[in-house]
Amino acid sequence: MKPHDIAPALLEMRGISKTFGGVRALRDVCLSVRAGEVHALMGENGAGKSTLMRILSGAQRADAGGEILIGAERVDIDDPLTARSLGIAVIYQEMSLAPNLTVAENIYLGRELRRGGGRWGMIDRKAMEIGCASVLQRLGARFSPHTRVDDLSIAERQLVEIARAVHGQARILVMDEPTTPLSSRETDRLFELIRQLRSEGLAIIYISHRMSEIYELSDRVSVLRDGTYVGTLERADLSAQNLVKMMVGRDISGFYTKQHTAYAPGREILAVRGLADAGRVRGCSFVLHAGEVLGLAGLVGAGRTELARLIFGAARRVRGEVLIDGKPVVLRTPRDAINAGIVYLTEDRKGHGLFLDMSVRDNINVAVCGRDARAGGVLNLTRGAGRANEAIRSLAIRVPHARIAVGTLSGGNQQKVLLSRLLETKPRILILDEPTRGVDIGAKSEIYRIINELAESGVGVIVISSELPEIVGVADRVLVMREGELAGELGGDTGQAMTQEAIIALATGAGREIPDKAA
Repeated sequence: MKPHDIAPALLEMRGISKTFGGVRALRDVCLSVRAGEVHALMGENGAGKSTLMRILSGAQRADAGGEILIGAERVDIDDPLTARSLGIAVIYQEMSLAPNLTVAENIYLGRELRRGGGRWGMIDRKAMEIGCASVLQRLGARFSPHTRVDDLSIAERQLVEIARAVHGQARILVMDEPTTPLSSRETDRLFELIRQLRSEGLAIIYISHRMSEIYELSDRVSVLRDGTYVGTLERADLSAQNLVKMMVGRDISGFYTKQHTAYAPGREILAVRGLADAGRVRGCSFVLHAGEVLGLAGLVGAGRTELARLIFGAARRVRGEVLIDGKPVVLRTPRDAINAGIVYLTEDRKGHGLFLDMSVRDNINVAVCGRDARAGGVLNLTRGAGRANEAIRSLAIRVPHARIAVGTLSGGNQQKVLLSRLLETKPRILILDEPTRGVDIGAKSEIYRIINELAESGVGVIVISSELPEIVGVADRVLVMREGELAGELGGDTGQAMTQEAIIALATGAGREIPDKAA
């Protein structure tokens, strides 16, 4: 595109700053977005992306001094209704739909049509269904306006969010990690929709930690680091090297490099024999060695999480047994598993892992607070505070202090808080379920470092991941699940190449022949 062909900015944010209780979240940040482009916004967790978007959406007010311009006119966005009236729509990771209402009622929420046109008339549901039908058809929806949102899939609910934005004549659409809950097929459909909206002139701000999505969709990429604006790359200048350097300020060339020494094949720390539940998992058997990182791969719904929960005692097994150091153990509850040296990092850190309203210190200590009890059950708070501060230091958790509520932290820092809690139990076997989901590059590298250090110290680590480069990069061996069963094993002494292609072949049943290990 020639310089004189470049479209003027539809949105400009200039000199935006924000301080929370003395902590500077944003410092003189700038962002310029054109109509008809997908503009990716990247940065490590805690870089300030969410804060900047909350200011744009009217959910938070910026400090004095900055300005926001839409169509070259300065605007004052002091609440979400003002943002909506200016054509700004935000689709958050945690969707904001009312599940008990219909699709049409959600699309018109806050601006309902009423009989007689007055403010106090009865809501005209039929008119709303007719009014949004064309938008749903245009977006390719396969559900009707009168369908209850509670009956829709995650991908369909996301489409309702997009339909609400388009129906409200949004000019600027912000999408925050939109593919996190989606399958690959649903993601492809979303990308088609994003390209369609771009061609219709919408300005789309796209937030994602997945490099492949950035390469596929974005026209430009702006990067924040530590609350400051680093720069913007045009599509022609996009590369992993450039982006990583801008995001973290350092080179991560050995991103997936295994740094722990090879495990000893004879040191079996965990054995699973014929484990099955009443539903998904059907007779799985494998071994884990001390000091080994064992990958567990498979398509969504293959049963990986269900198998992990069986081992951890979080789900009821109908047959099979678990052995530690060759001896059967009874694991009826997660507490039994923890006492036996097994811990499990859930894939749903907000729903099943963290206590979001509690402090970082209390979240880190909750599994081991019994150690700090004095006579009479009184906690030694000083010991707990010291433990939390040491965890913050060793795992590089970015917090102003340990008393801050964990719900206010970025996703990567929340994940490290949850991981630090598990490590305080001194586990011998660590099961990590999607440990880097929704986590930025810098936090990923820290988690990989921790995995390597644990393996080096003799801990057996099981990593469940849907990111094939991650599985291939961090694991010594990979087990692949398909339809509740272990479909095959790669790496180690199997003689089978541990490649992404081989994993996909086993996961899908696409072929029985797996490429031999390269010489």
